[in-house]
Amino acid sequence: MDIKKEVIELIGDPSLVEEINFEVSNIIIYTKNRNFFLNSSELIKSMVAKEKKRIEVRLDPSLLMDEKDAEKEINKLVSKEADLKESWFDRERSIVSLEAVRPEIITANNKKIINGIREKTGWSVILSRYPLIKSDIVRAIREMLYANSKFRRKLLNSIGEKIYNSKFEVNEKYWVRLSALGGFRHVGRSSMLVQTPLSTIMLDAGVDVANTKEPVPRIDAPEFDVSKLDAVVITHSHLDHCGFLPALYKYGYRGPVYSTLPTRDVMTLLHLDYISLGNRTNSKMLFDVADIKEMLKYSIPLAYHEVTDIAPDIRVTLHNAGHILGSAMIHLNIGDGFYNLLYTGDFKYANSKTLNRADNLFDRVEALIMESTYGGDQNREPSREEAEQFFLDIITKTTEKNGKVLVPVLGVGRAQELMLLIEEWERYGLMPDIPVIIDGMLWDVTAIYTAYPEFMNTETRRRIIEHNNNPFMSPNFKHIVSEEERKQILSGGPAVILATSGMLNGGPAVSYFANLCEEERNSVVLVSYQGPGTLGRNIKNGAREVDMELNGKIRHFNINALVYSIEGFSGHSDRTQLERYVNDIKPRPKKIILDHGEESKIIELANFIRRRYRIETLAPHILDAIRLK
Repeated sequence: MDIKKEVIELIGDPSLVEEINFEVSNIIIYTKNRNFFLNSSELIKSMVAKEKKRIEVRLDPSLLMDEKDAEKEINKLVSKEADLKESWFDRERSIVSLEAVRPEIITANNKKIINGIREKTGWSVILSRYPLIKSDIVRAIREMLYANSKFRRKLLNSIGEKIYNSKFEVNEKYWVRLSALGGFRHVGRSSMLVQTPLSTIMLDAGVDVANTKEPVPRIDAPEFDVSKLDAVVITHSHLDHCGFLPALYKYGYRGPVYSTLPTRDVMTLLHLDYISLGNRTNSKMLFDVADIKEMLKYSIPLAYHEVTDIAPDIRVTLHNAGHILGSAMIHLNIGDGFYNLLYTGDFKYANSKTLNRADNLFDRVEALIMESTYGGDQNREPSREEAEQFFLDIITKTTEKNGKVLVPVLGVGRAQELMLLIEEWERYGLMPDIPVIIDGMLWDVTAIYTAYPEFMNTETRRRIIEHNNNPFMSPNFKHIVSEEERKQILSGGPAVILATSGMLNGGPAVSYFANLCEEERNSVVLVSYQGPGTLGRNIKNGAREVDMELNGKIRHFNINALVYSIEGFSGHSDRTQLERYVNDIKPRPKKIILDHGEESKIIELANFIRRRYRIETLAPHILDAIRLK
């Protein structure tokens, strides 16, 4: 039966329905009957129970209060304690997004405030958090999405029409295939296709910024056709998983991209930074700003554990991956239970200061695609306690020598983890009283972190939401924005400097390194994965003389500063955690496919899993295609 007709029959009175629209697989009923709009909650609950879909009633746009008048009413109803900053009106969809410093105050008084807004103005309410650190990118994204509300209403409905109106049958001719486009037996340009007779889904679309010969996924594979791509799902915002995404829109893709909200915002920031870096170095760009804007128009955010149809025969659920803010494992239910696939992306199977450990409990998993960055038998991290004490000792000893500690960091994830750790040390008086310098894009990323504490671990989330105490706002963090400020830091006393990039292959960290590396009193602490061929990998491997290009000139440096590498802060699972995850995941998969690792490490891990767990374990090459069922 037609789903719209079925909904009308369940309502019982067709006159109550002005229009039924889809927002992907959600069903939105627009009505001109105010009583039905305000008092249909029990009926909708029973309909949701029957249809197993999210159903919502909204007032027809023609009956909504004028935006200016509605804003006045909203400001009367929302308490000053919530600190409402913005009201974003989307008349096309009859919703208003309230952006407050403390939206939990509004949630706590849900019946009084949100229902009051509905009754007074007719607008349906969604809540979002105002970033405590000013974020131009968050504001620009929200402005753009609301400026394109008419387009997005049509887009969301067209996706739903395709999902509900395409019929499929699971029979002996139905199949599921995985194609490796990038990131297999390799770290970088992660991407793969999942195909059925009806649908083609891309999981991740990354680039390899350190590889000038093959930086992008193998979209020349015969099974890849951008015009037949139904959806893209992104695990997280690191460029090796999302850096090729705007290029897909450059090549003509005009379909949805699914991710969490933090992933959408941070990856947009990283895409813009990629263009900025390319312009400074006169590099050939894969995409431009127009392609990023096009990508955002098609972006669809999902919450963890929210089940969503993304194709007629494929449902997706995102699960916490514990890697960086908003990072997600992708669970696909294919063919209405015919096959269940879990792709971990990058994941951490241990709690951190920022995030809870990756999810390991699922309804069904036939195949697991698991990252293997640290899959080698020697890749066993020290305990977190050992790593933290080692780092603190380095800071203390370097400070005693009146030196500076340079920590090259990834702008997303590792930087914020170290910020929380340092803030804790300072709060308890465990660390020398020295400035902590935050330089590079990581400050802009941290601003986005302040908008999404609900994605953080239980303790940090509670501290921010329940106690209104955000550790990222510590006065000891000093944001550096100019060359003059950098000179003052370099000429001053002891300091901890967190600066991008983590592999010393660009960003302000390279400039700091050039100025600090020749003095014995200083320290360099590597806390990130160091890609082959990068300056970070070279000095980690013991290089004590390096040539570096600065301001267009090659200069020679003797490295006299102490260089340390601390593995315990990685956002990836080490070998022990990978083993534990295979042991703990429930239900245990029948097939494991390894990706995102250097070839030798993947082979080591694959052999171990086969021997220990008797599970079929594959290590595909790029361009391999595997029939899953």
